[in-house]
Formats: sequence, structure tokens, C-alpha cells
Amino acid sequence: MQVEVTTDHTVQGGDTLIREVEAEVGAALSRFSERLTRVEVHLSDENAGKHGAADKCCTLEARPAGQQPVAVTHHAATLVEARGGALQKLRHLLESKFARLDDRKRRDTIRHERGA
Repeated sequence: MQVEVTTDHTVQGGDTLIREVEAEVGAALSRFSERLTRVEVHLSDENAGKHGAADKCCTLEARPAGQQPVAVTHHAATLVEARGGALQKLRHLLESKFARLDDRKRRDTIRHERGA
């Protein structure tokens, strides 16, 4: 699983921030690493330096192998909170998506009954 991090021009951090985000995403989504080709992380400050209640934004886009990408967004007061919220949303979305796919693969059909 490749992790790609981008920021808008208002977010400070550089290489240190990128390494930190890559490690955080890798750890949070490690159980899906074989099923994901890439996760894109976009961090932004929507008020461009002005302080607001929830002006930091983290958008995560995951690309499951052989399927359409899925994306989530979370707004918070800090980038750390925004990342954490977005990762929690994405983890829940992927758990649900992969559980449905796995369940569909295990179901019997009229044409392909198990044991027949």
C-alpha cells in the first residue's frame, strides 16, 4: 500500500509531517494493506491561517485493488484531530465494504451451490 501525502499552501510541515502522516496511515490501515493499492491524504487549512472552530480538513482517498476509489473527509480544530477523524471514518468504511464483498463471495447461488 502506497501512501501519498499532499498539503495546500497554508499547511506547514514538510518532510517531518509527511513521514508522520505516512506512519499514522500505515498503522491505522495495516489490516487492509494487501487489499489497497494506494491511499491519498490531502491536508488543508480552509481559513488560511485564521482561527476557526473546525477549519482544518483531512481528506483520505483509498484505492482498493480492482475497485472504485472511496473517499472520506473530516473537519476539526487541529490537523491531528482532522487526520484521526478521517482515519476512523475510512477504517469503518473499508471494514464495511470488505465485509460485504467477502460475504457476497461466500454466499451460495442457484447456479453454484456449495457441496453440489
